[in-house]
Amino acid sequence: MFGYRVPAPDEAMLISGGRRGLGGAPFRVVTGHGKFVLPIFRKTRFLTLSMCEAEVTETCVTRQGIALHVRAVIAFKVGNDTESIINAGQRFLSDQDQMSVLTGRIFAGHLRSIIGSMTVEEIVTERQKLAAEVLDTSKTEMAKIGLIVDSLQIQSIDDGDVGYIDAMSAPHKAAIQRQAQIAQAQATQASVEAEQVAARNQAEYARQTAVVKAEYSAEVDRAQAQAAQAGPLAQAHAQQEVLAAQTELAQRAAQLRQQQLVAEIVKPAEAEAERIRVLAVAEAERMKIQAAAAASYDRVALDRMLIDQLPQIVKEAAGGLAGANVNVLNGADGLGEIAAGLVGQGLTILDSVRQNLSGSDHRPEKDNGPLGLPGHLTGPEKGMDKKDGPRKPTDGPVAID
Repeated sequence: MFGYRVPAPDEAMLISGGRRGLGGAPFRVVTGHGKFVLPIFRKTRFLTLSMCEAEVTETCVTRQGIALHVRAVIAFKVGNDTESIINAGQRFLSDQDQMSVLTGRIFAGHLRSIIGSMTVEEIVTERQKLAAEVLDTSKTEMAKIGLIVDSLQIQSIDDGDVGYIDAMSAPHKAAIQRQAQIAQAQATQASVEAEQVAARNQAEYARQTAVVKAEYSAEVDRAQAQAAQAGPLAQAHAQQEVLAAQTELAQRAAQLRQQQLVAEIVKPAEAEAERIRVLAVAEAERMKIQAAAAASYDRVALDRMLIDQLPQIVKEAAGGLAGANVNVLNGADGLGEIAAGLVGQGLTILDSVRQNLSGSDHRPEKDNGPLGLPGHLTGPEKGMDKKDGPRKPTDGPVAID
């Protein structure tokens, strides 16, 4: 619409003419909305509110007397409040580029002042502290001209040909180089170890591969050998089974033949032997019975013969006493005892003969007397002492000289 003006978002519209602005300012400030401005009667100007930049390159002397070349960059803008816009508009509206020039000069002065109170070591190692102090000291002054500083960056600090900063950094450089060399050596060692580990792994893998191949080859060889031996082994097993069957058949035939031999030879032989043994036993019993009968008959006949010969034996004994020198001590009684002794001796001889006949099969033979009969006394006669001389007269003993 004709006469209606609207400022840009990063601009402030300054309307002069007519009523004065806030605080007796020669213009009214309009931001963020439009305003109807009467042509010819009102004049409209625009002040930028966007970010501006100022660069500072200054040679500053430190507290140690060492000159340093400092380069810094300041980012600033006009404040958003009406007061800041009025202050900036009154100073820079006709030549807004002067804002960067003036800002650079202000910060250059504050930068020289602050660096002069610091050492090189502090400046180099504490740049953030330097920037903060410069901002604090310049804030009030910048506010008076309607500007605010967003940031201050110290881009470079150089001592020229003095070499102070290089000398100061030499130990750190050496330490860094040493650490770098150590790191490089460690990296090299790690690389070598990694290569060795990789080589060992490759060798181990190759060994395992060779072992697996050898095992596979051995299994193939075994399978081929087993396949080659399968036929002969099967034939050998078949022959072995045939031999086993033949052996079992031969054993059964031998057992059958043995049973046949037992039935045909052994059993008849045992039966024949048993028959012969029974016959022999029977024959022995018969002969024993016959021998016993014959012995009994002979004893009867001998007894009869002895009885018949007994008077003759007594007579011969008495005849033997006829030439003997016999002294009868007690007369007729003594003579009777002698006769009785002779008769008893005859009976004794008879009994002895009988016993010898009955035990002739198992007792040794005795010496025969003069009469050819066993048991004949060759020493002193019964009733006689072994010593010469008559017995003591007890029951009428007889003494024989």
